[in-house]
Amino acid sequence: MKWSILLLYLLIFIMSIACILFGQRQIGPKGLFIMLSGLCGLLFLLKKYNNQFQQ
Repeated sequence: MKWSILLLYLLIFIMSIACILFGQRQIGPKGLFIMLSGLCGLLFLLKKYNNQFQQ
């Protein structure tokens, strides 16, 4: 179970980085929205990580 969650988080991380890199090559609003979706993925992972340390 724990390995599957870790694998899911790794997949989200890789896809988010790929979206950011792919979005930089696109010109216009389409590229911006692709990069924003990648940023949302990274922020989601950061929130999940920080939830462990909040009281």
